[in-house]
Amino acid sequence: MQAFYAGIGCRRGCPADTLHHLLRQALDHQGLALADLRGIASISLKADEPGLQALAERLGVPLVLYHGTQLQAYAPLLSHRSAAAHAHTGCWGVAESAALALASQRLGTASLLLPRQVLGQATLALAC
Repeated sequence: MQAFYAGIGCRRGCPADTLHHLLRQALDHQGLALADLRGIASISLKADEPGLQALAERLGVPLVLYHGTQLQAYAPLLSHRSAAAHAHTGCWGVAESAALALASQRLGTASLLLPRQVLGQATLALAC
């Protein structure tokens, strides 16, 4: 399998275990191996989010953060657009936009491998 990247959005204080469970669920659903995950991305507003930092550390992958204006460029590729997310962050969806941004940065081009998934306080998308 080729390398892929995860984009994650979450509410403040979302535990790393919730994020890890959502990721495992997504990988199992898609038949993907955790070993092929090359990075996690989110919005810069989450720079101090302990759950995201802990997840990246636990998995041994980089956590890359993007400003909302950088993520806005991926709006045409999103499967879901949230007015609430846009009002709060300046982009229409954190998980899908962040996954696409990181995959594009590393691979030159990107597409969604798995659209936005939700579990409790967290959203996750995969891009390659």
